[in-house]
Amino acid sequence: MNAHAVAARPFWANPAVADWARRPSWLVAVTVLCVGLPSGGAGTGEGVQVTAGDVASVGLVLVAVLLAVTRRAEVPRLAPLAFGPLVLGLGVSTVCSSDTGASLPGYARCLQIFVLVPLAVVLLVRDRRDLGIVCAAVLSLGLAEAAYGIWQSTTGHGATIDGRAIRAVGTFGAVDVMALSVIVGFAVLILTAFALEAPRHGPGAVLAAIGGLGVLAVALAGALSRGTWLALGAAAVLMLVVYDRWLAVRTLVCCAALLLVVVAGLGGGAQAVVARSRSIAGVVTSSPDQSVSDRYLLWGAAERIWEDHPLTGVGVKNFPAYRDTYATIELSSGSETQDPVNGYVREPLLSPHNEYLLILSEQGVAGFAGFAALVAAILGGLWTRRRVRDPFWLIGAGVMTFLLTNFLYADLGGPTCVLIAILLGAATARALGPDPRP
Repeated sequence: MNAHAVAARPFWANPAVADWARRPSWLVAVTVLCVGLPSGGAGTGEGVQVTAGDVASVGLVLVAVLLAVTRRAEVPRLAPLAFGPLVLGLGVSTVCSSDTGASLPGYARCLQIFVLVPLAVVLLVRDRRDLGIVCAAVLSLGLAEAAYGIWQSTTGHGATIDGRAIRAVGTFGAVDVMALSVIVGFAVLILTAFALEAPRHGPGAVLAAIGGLGVLAVALAGALSRGTWLALGAAAVLMLVVYDRWLAVRTLVCCAALLLVVVAGLGGGAQAVVARSRSIAGVVTSSPDQSVSDRYLLWGAAERIWEDHPLTGVGVKNFPAYRDTYATIELSSGSETQDPVNGYVREPLLSPHNEYLLILSEQGVAGFAGFAALVAAILGGLWTRRRVRDPFWLIGAGVMTFLLTNFLYADLGGPTCVLIAILLGAATARALGPDPRP
């Protein structure tokens, strides 16, 4: 009778299934998926946009606080040393801001992205299964956006570039033209880490990994994002080299051959891909295009702002107020975007498109020291607990390499901020959290 009762028990009452269902990391996964929901252009002011991912992240933080207060989750011992200096430096720069009222929203935003959401992820991720749930959500979002982006590129429903609507932008539209490439880039890193272990699980796993990487690669080519290509290349090469140097050589040769096939298969978009690729070299060897010229001018303005306000900067979110004073007359008034959904939009240049210079100009040395302390803590933890055959360690190393490279010519903004905060938390969990051994 007992055996019959066990057989008749519904599958969700199985202890193993119940354990999976009760994991708080599912909240992190839901927040990841919310990042892909269209924002509808909602905002609360210039340069401030509230997305579905932001709303979900608030619930994520509240649940993490509840677990910490009730002692069902424990803050890692090194977490205060990692996040404390950043909170202190950000607070000092906000108090000393030239316009404290204008800086308060930026202060809250920086706390959300660099402190609250990452710490919430650390509290909700307890073991390798939780890390797997979070990574699976990022991969699912990346594949979904990639498929939609490929459709946009091939049917002419994407953002306009050089007069043709062929640029893949996913559910984010031309207003957040970089979002798809960043999300797909993270998905590539995650799938690469697991593809390295796929041979242990049979030929089916290998074929699935190769197929997924192919879809993501086509979408990245259609996104026409030079910055993401560079950051992803640096991160992927690092992951392959630390895993197996000879495997890295063979993989890079195969990828170069496949790239030619992908570009040839894009039809009308092939010329745009080739042109964007060539323009990467043109950035430093010849006359850059207007977007790159504006970036150089913004970098110069940020450097001069920092030189005049070295210790605490001008305050978070105050770069636009000082931009025209410190920039030269060659700087354009904004960037132009267009897609079938949003139409023609002229976006103002609200940041220097360099996260390091943005922090230095708005927060000075005080804020930059806090940011550097957080990065050093995560990298130090990853180095101390390195296991190059562990997919989650590879993902943590790849994500940090991607971000630190991308920050050289881009900064945080738009709907991907929440996703970056979650991945920053996942890397922190792998570096400072409970021992992730199988």
